[in-house]
Amino acid sequence: MAFSTIVSSPVCFHTQNQTHSFPLSNNKPRINKPLITQTKALPPLSTATDVSAITTTFDSTTLAVLGGGSIAALAAILSIADPEKRRQLQAEEVGGGDKEVVREYFNSTGFQRWKKIYGETDDVNKVQLDIRLGHSKTVENVMKILTEDRSLEGVTVCDAGCGTGCLSIPLAKQGAVVYSSDISAAMVSEAEKQAKEELLGGSSDGSSVVPVLPKFTVSDLESLDGKYDTVVCLDVLIHYPQSKADGMIAHLASLAEKRLILSFAPKTYYYDILKRIGELFPGPSKATRAYLHREADIERALQKAGWKVNKKGFTNTQFYFANLIEAVPA
Repeated sequence: MAFSTIVSSPVCFHTQNQTHSFPLSNNKPRINKPLITQTKALPPLSTATDVSAITTTFDSTTLAVLGGGSIAALAAILSIADPEKRRQLQAEEVGGGDKEVVREYFNSTGFQRWKKIYGETDDVNKVQLDIRLGHSKTVENVMKILTEDRSLEGVTVCDAGCGTGCLSIPLAKQGAVVYSSDISAAMVSEAEKQAKEELLGGSSDGSSVVPVLPKFTVSDLESLDGKYDTVVCLDVLIHYPQSKADGMIAHLASLAEKRLILSFAPKTYYYDILKRIGELFPGPSKATRAYLHREADIERALQKAGWKVNKKGFTNTQFYFANLIEAVPA
């Protein structure tokens, strides 16, 4: 995952010939905590983080961020630790591979954890609140891309990996015809519940748009079909190794007619070390395997599918980071 606490400055998306700068809107993210207004990218390497304060909250998609000295020391022992063995045991317990582990996790302990992170409850720690902020910025940036020069009324959008509906609901409020899916039945049920409360509850934000309730289905990415004006897949590629991500990107591209928007955790030496450090502290609940992806690999997969990058951006907080790409047919 990759997202930004830089909420006081514009988020820039780049095309081949120009930069698109989106000033942040006045609309508040769906959280009830004050937003952080201090510009802060990666945590300074000279600043140590109290590991004891975060190890109980981490799974492999929630990375432990430590000081430079700690990183160097822990990097030296990464080869001794064996998080892969723990992953294999998880897969054996649920009788399958990565997909089965992801489904099981997000239908059980993972659902409870991420429902809180994506929600509005005060019952979150600082790490979870930071991730909530980052994810809300990613959703906000996607909405800016989709609405900057056109209306969404009547536009068909596939929200692949919808979670609890953080993107599906704002899309529906703008008049989009949304098809939302997730591998987790628990997530889909929660998303549908929240959508009915927000879209059919009788409240009005002053807009003349009459929202249409998204169509929610339980499905993995591989089983999605149909044709849509836009396909969006946020924070899902982290569950796919690059070898499988290439095929998944090609499949999602085959469903989209005009635009494909992806977010993914970038694979760099720095983030790779942080991820591996985080795997040393899996926390009390079982976690899914996390895969980082090189931007060049994602672009190569898009090109192979006949698509090209139109815009790109990057957002990050201390514990959440993601590249965001909009692709169009080449």
